[in-house]
Amino acid sequence: MLKPVAECMIVDSTALPEQVVRDVVRSAFASAGQRCSALRVLYVQQDIAERVIGLIKGAMAELQVGDPRLHQTDVGPVIDKVARDKLQTHIQALKNQATQVAQAPLAAACEHGDFVAPTAFEIASITQLTQEHFGPILHIVRYAADELDSVIAQINQTGFGLTLGVHSRNEGTYRHIERRARVGNCYINRDQVGAVVGVQPFGGQGLSGTGPKAGGPHYLLRFTQACDRSQAQRQSKAQTKTQAYSASAQDANQDLHQELNQCPDNQGKEM
Repeated sequence: MLKPVAECMIVDSTALPEQVVRDVVRSAFASAGQRCSALRVLYVQQDIAERVIGLIKGAMAELQVGDPRLHQTDVGPVIDKVARDKLQTHIQALKNQATQVAQAPLAAACEHGDFVAPTAFEIASITQLTQEHFGPILHIVRYAADELDSVIAQINQTGFGLTLGVHSRNEGTYRHIERRARVGNCYINRDQVGAVVGVQPFGGQGLSGTGPKAGGPHYLLRFTQACDRSQAQRQSKAQTKTQAYSASAQDANQDLHQELNQCPDNQGKEM
């Protein structure tokens, strides 16, 4: 069964925890988690999971939720009440089905507006998620080093593949993941939101894809039609020759009429 949750990040034991947490918090909670590329599921190798999760707790405790017009605000409201209610329902369900890692505090002013507290849960598997929850909710899954290929397979089996984040200082590991993950954009050792227009072409694969990436070198081809240039040149030459022959024949015909009309025996006769 396809699960429409594919915006994941894989963190192995060689990653720098502080850098990971910075990029996780931005990827999961910037724009209140309402970006198509926002992080939904964080896979952390169990060797460093406690350290990373502890730092995530601390970072989330510092998040300021409130009016996005204020400079001190880190996370604003979600788009409307319907979205807020759906997200709150999912949070309440996970409180009975998973382990809550952290939840950012909400100021009293957030009672008026469609605010959702950024929340992180630890779950057993991505298969617990049956749909994407478009908001500031992070799901964390631990994995063993020898389960990496299984993790990649689980992500691929969702059928969706827009973005994937990878944190590793081992070039062999992140290249192994990049080659096997069926996603449009794979970000290595950085956050996975905010592709720079004109620099980083953006688009997905599978059910997240619509063809060539917008902004990429092949994007213009979407607006063109394939044409055999050699065939077109042959057709053009043939047409030119035909036009030249027709013009020559017409000129010869006109010259013949003029000569016949000038002949004394044919003067006064209809041709």
